[in-house]
Amino acid sequence: MHHSLVSTNAVSTWAEKNLIGVYYQNRNVLICSSKIPVKTDHLSQTERKRRDSFGMFDGYDSCSEDTSSSSSSDESEEEVSPLPSSLPIIKNNGQVYTYPDGKSGMATCEMCGMVGVRDAFYSKTKRFCSVSCSRSYSSNSKKASILARLQVAGKPPTKKAKVLQKQPLVAKLAAYAQYQATLQNQAKTKAAAVPVEGFSWGSYINSNSFTAAPVTCFKHAPMGTCWGDISEGVRVEVPNTDCSLPTKVFWIAGIVKLAGYNALLRYEGFENDSNLDFWCNVCGSDIHPVGWCATSGKPLVPPRTIQHKYTNWKAFLVKRLTGAKTLPPDFSQKVSESMQYPFKTCMRVEVVDKTHLCRTRVAVVENVIGGRLRLVYEESEDKTDDFWCHMYSPLIHHIGWSRSIGHRFKRSDITKKQDGHFDAPSHLFMKVKEVDTAGEWFKEGMKLEAIDPLNLSAICVATIRKVLADGYLMIGIDGSEAADGSDWFCYHATSPSIFPVGFCEINMIELTPPRGYTKLPFKWFDYLRETDSIAAPVKLFNKEVPNHGFHVGMKLEAVDLMEPRLVCVATVTRIIHRLLRIHFDGWEDEYDQWVDCESPDLYPVGWCQLTGYQLQPPAPQSSRDNQSSSSKQKKKSKSQQYKGHKKMTSLQLKEEMLDGEEYSFLQGASDQESNGSASYYIKQEP
Repeated sequence: MHHSLVSTNAVSTWAEKNLIGVYYQNRNVLICSSKIPVKTDHLSQTERKRRDSFGMFDGYDSCSEDTSSSSSSDESEEEVSPLPSSLPIIKNNGQVYTYPDGKSGMATCEMCGMVGVRDAFYSKTKRFCSVSCSRSYSSNSKKASILARLQVAGKPPTKKAKVLQKQPLVAKLAAYAQYQATLQNQAKTKAAAVPVEGFSWGSYINSNSFTAAPVTCFKHAPMGTCWGDISEGVRVEVPNTDCSLPTKVFWIAGIVKLAGYNALLRYEGFENDSNLDFWCNVCGSDIHPVGWCATSGKPLVPPRTIQHKYTNWKAFLVKRLTGAKTLPPDFSQKVSESMQYPFKTCMRVEVVDKTHLCRTRVAVVENVIGGRLRLVYEESEDKTDDFWCHMYSPLIHHIGWSRSIGHRFKRSDITKKQDGHFDAPSHLFMKVKEVDTAGEWFKEGMKLEAIDPLNLSAICVATIRKVLADGYLMIGIDGSEAADGSDWFCYHATSPSIFPVGFCEINMIELTPPRGYTKLPFKWFDYLRETDSIAAPVKLFNKEVPNHGFHVGMKLEAVDLMEPRLVCVATVTRIIHRLLRIHFDGWEDEYDQWVDCESPDLYPVGWCQLTGYQLQPPAPQSSRDNQSSSSKQKKKSKSQQYKGHKKMTSLQLKEEMLDGEEYSFLQGASDQESNGSASYYIKQEP
């Protein structure tokens, strides 16, 4: 099902005073109508009067509270004395209350413990916050219950009780506002004195005018395939934080800017005023489609800063929302569904051995966070020997995979499964594209270019060391291989991490020559002749380039694959067809990594916040050094060995090097942003 936005194409006349307008869905059109009969059996007369078609409190025009019951207290018949006309007011069934402004003094309700503005309290003595509290207090049974409650709690009866036992109506909310505002001011003062810890994507993007990769670029991420047309201008209902009411109220806001899952929102009515703009995760629990408040019985209250701008907020909302777009009604459900992951704890898998890349080991799923798996190697008694990867990573496989393709495998010393552990079903793992190995195929000894798994910032001269079943290849980096082949690594023939000879030259990427090779600048023709080897045929490589949507400069959250437990603030700095160069903000360029555009280790801005994963903020190099693991240090030392090599921009390929076959290469633009389906290279038929 395509989850497009629901458009508010029509808004009918509003409900009469005692009707509650309801939103309903009719062919994806969001309509507010007062002409539809509404079931009100579950709503009291008071509740029906208190809410209008937008779920707004009628208190901003008029608000009513049932006062028809008889009084048993002389105090309940007293009226509030006239108030200065300069104070903002709220009307309640003929009675006028001061809107809290900090100038009227405080009082405490002897019935419910409400603390609020004295002038808003009932009777001359100002002992009660409302008529209902005055009447209730006159009841001996109520007095007895209050005394009993206080005595059970071990506290003597007092008029300064601060416990609220029931929610007040609008007049009581207004009376309590001063007390609430005081607490908020105290909280803000205290918070301001404490340095803010952590990282804020919103501040980072605002202060630098960054753009973020859209959610649709990440098909493996939550909502990646059903994000729809969420864009700037979409209206949503969110909590109103510019309000002193003690209960949670909402207001409508529009999306000003999108950054991954995060949206910069502005309350309706602020026009071009950005002072109260705020960032919020669109997939969070506090964002709802327009109409949610009406159907959920939640109040819509305009922000305090702009409440004076309009006298008829209903008419204002009708005008602003007619023709506007909002989220689909099932958006939150889709978010929840997209965050359900099939991998469960105690599942057993085969995963690459991080100490010997040439083999796999059995590991057990210990944690699942946002689709990322913390795998603990089965032989780790204290569960500290672990490995992080995404559930769609090409590094994990079902039990028995290594044997089926002829891959090296380290047998576990544990001869029997531990209680509760079970093999993960094979259908949970990513399927690779089927290949035809019957005809011309890769052979041992063929040369190619490959991303070095121990130094992901480098594309190196490499050799096919072994051909496995089902299209898998064991690759070694020339000049740095261990004698026993323990640093060979497995790539599938369709992997976007291996390339034909000449790929780096065509796309103006620095090719890392074999360690110790002194004949520089490196020339493939000379090297093939010197090593008496041939280049792997171009036609065997994956040339598919999806329309991924990434552009240079886009921000995202990316896994540091040299230390895969870390997800960091990152930037796309180069785009070569489907290949992205990821730079970790605040780190040196030597830590950059080449990553495929469909890698499950890339995430939209806000992914960590959404899933509860810890995000690593930008940091100076000193911090990076402190966090570096042995693998990171190995990578750094390895990259330093390649320093001083000149950048190769004019390598010459000769026809003879391709074993007599005639090839011409399609020149690809470096950092290209038009990510169409054009191939990297074209074989020129004779």
